[in-house]
Amino acid sequence: QVQFVESGGGLVQPGGTLRLSCAPSGPILDYFAIGWFRQAPGKQREGVGCIFSYDGAIYYPDSVKGRFTLSRDNAKNTVYLQGNDLKPEDTAVYHCATFGADCNVDFDSWGQGTQVTVSS
Repeated sequence: QVQFVESGGGLVQPGGTLRLSCAPSGPILDYFAIGWFRQAPGKQREGVGCIFSYDGAIYYPDSVKGRFTLSRDNAKNTVYLQGNDLKPEDTAVYHCATFGADCNVDFDSWGQGTQVTVSS
């Protein structure tokens, strides 16, 4: 079972930024894909960014495309999620996770998550 050390999150004003960090227990490149999904109360999980190890391709859903940026630092074995121009609908618990081929449904392992609240 993969363990994750997640950090970041908290209260963000609309239009503000967030930066989440995630360090998995194993080497990043050992996972088929790694990134983040979020889940708001009463809503389904939504992948918000994942990077595929075999070619470095990054997936974003339309809801965050152009506002969120996923990156990885192989030397630090850490994945980052930078979010800009945050909206109230971005409020959710954000989980670092490993994924299969589809970052919206193939959730392999995930951390306990960090709360992000976008509110004035």
